[in-house]
Amino acid sequence: MSHPGTLVLIMFIAVLSPLLADRAARRIRVPLVIFEIALGIVVGPQLLGWAHTDRVTDTLANLGLSMLIFLAGYEIDFAAVRGPTLNRSLAAWPVSLALGIGIAFLLADGGLSEVFVVGTALTSTALGTVLPILRDSGDLGSPFGKAASAFGAVGEFGPVVAVALLLSGRRPGEAAAVLIAFAVVTAAAVLWALRPRPPWFSRLVDETLHSSGQFAVRFVMLLLAAMLGLATVFGLDVLLGAFAAGVLTRLVLQGAAPETGPEIMGKVEAVGFGFLVPLFYVVTGIEFDLDALLHDARALLLVPVFLALFVIVRGGPVYALAPRESGRRDRAALTLFCSTCLPLVVAITTIGTDQRILPTDTAAALVGAAMISVLVLPLTAMRLRRGRGGGAAPSGTPAESETW
Repeated sequence: MSHPGTLVLIMFIAVLSPLLADRAARRIRVPLVIFEIALGIVVGPQLLGWAHTDRVTDTLANLGLSMLIFLAGYEIDFAAVRGPTLNRSLAAWPVSLALGIGIAFLLADGGLSEVFVVGTALTSTALGTVLPILRDSGDLGSPFGKAASAFGAVGEFGPVVAVALLLSGRRPGEAAAVLIAFAVVTAAAVLWALRPRPPWFSRLVDETLHSSGQFAVRFVMLLLAAMLGLATVFGLDVLLGAFAAGVLTRLVLQGAAPETGPEIMGKVEAVGFGFLVPLFYVVTGIEFDLDALLHDARALLLVPVFLALFVIVRGGPVYALAPRESGRRDRAALTLFCSTCLPLVVAITTIGTDQRILPTDTAAALVGAAMISVLVLPLTAMRLRRGRGGGAAPSGTPAESETW
């Protein structure tokens, strides 16, 4: 049954959420996504019962999820984070995955697939949440900001690959072969993206940038659709295709439109963050199983457990493998930033519940803990960063010269 009023209500929430976030910012910075999910829960069937999802809203929400992962892929500038720090971040994430899966064996009541869902969800980083905070504080271009970008980039990329490999429904060897084949095709696309574009391409980008033609925006959407289709053909989750499309888009725009690239992506982000992405988050709230969380003592207990596990599983290896020149406060701040998660937790749990391999109460506990993480962990990390230079270092702590 279709509920035409639901889409109107969702877009009303999408407009209301930035207003509430702006009001709240006078006292405490609350990420916009918290309001979108929370208001979705309020108007959903478990509370007010005003909004009910249908085929239209579910389809748009899936597009919103794809756009969210696409934009996450675009945010990662591998050229800027390469070097020893990237190598350390690449070493830290597999340790997190092994820890996550090992702990999930102890917590999960279901089969191996549930273990993989929970274990992978514990390893993600909300790079899209962390980067704006670092940018606003002036830390993004610093060594600390570059380290956070490197570890965060792998925290975005690793879970997407793990989902494609572990939750494809194939045997491990077959899944790995398919993933390698997809990687080969994607690598060929990357080589194509690195080639200089013909003069007519750049000319058409400039001439239609402010016209109804919008060639560049349409081309970006074609890349996204093509990579989503390629992932589907290979039988992989579309998240991997969306992520690859984001990486390809950055390469193409850097080569073909270095000056107008930010403006082009501004238009794409307007479609994403202005419509599709908030719709995905609000629908996530509408479909959130609040009853399973509040009326199940185990699920409610799992919220603080998962919050702690985000810091242990994702943050522990980051702390251990942080750049050597970092002091304790910076290591702790980096750990908390990298343990901040939500978008990929929502995406992974959505996949798990859609495939009926993750109980709704466990999914609700994971999402609830992830929501708390974006509220608490970045604020604590920034306080650590602000306090690292104040006063004399206590006995036994590293000297200020040992920090970034």
